[in-house]
Amino acid sequence: MTHTSVSPSLDEPTRQALVGLVVQGMHRGQLSAAQQALVDAGLAMVKGPLVMPTAVGAATAAELTRLPAGGPEEAALRPLFERFLPVNHELREVCSAWQIRPDGSPNDHRDAAYDAGVRDRLDDVDAAVGRILRRMADVHPGLEHYRADLGAALAQLDEGNPSALTSPLTRSYHTVWMHLHQELLLLLGISRAEDEQLEAALVAGQKV
Repeated sequence: MTHTSVSPSLDEPTRQALVGLVVQGMHRGQLSAAQQALVDAGLAMVKGPLVMPTAVGAATAAELTRLPAGGPEEAALRPLFERFLPVNHELREVCSAWQIRPDGSPNDHRDAAYDAGVRDRLDDVDAAVGRILRRMADVHPGLEHYRADLGAALAQLDEGNPSALTSPLTRSYHTVWMHLHQELLLLLGISRAEDEQLEAALVAGQKV
């Protein structure tokens, strides 16, 4: 079945709401006027307390976000994305260590020395992604805010909130990172399956 693109009929606030919803995956809470417009247009659906994009909404957001294939922005962003993926792999390792100790027991955050070691690894990840993000923002300024968003999550973590690293229910470091990752996939037109294969190859040191 072929869907006709509806993107030209969306005003700017509604376009931004659609892309934001797809990047975030879902929204919990009261609908904004723009989100209600998405539901009315069949681009989003309400499931209990959640608003989620429909398949048509996700496809429309991809169309709206995709950089021109073969263009200079894509050519500049793609190698930076390939530098991002091994750092993405390391962040997953850090988040796993934050949640589960080496012996398989849950990390209750009572061992300050253990948590400090994981936090040091997070510093390395943050420094690496910071360098990549600065260059990404030079190519696509819409990505610039992620640096500040990640910094805000780190500040919460250092203020004594251990959930600020991995909680899926707040704008934790991992949540912000996932939004960044999803936006990069949309910009470059890369599927999740392609993304996973590419990351595995890069982590293994294979040429891509």
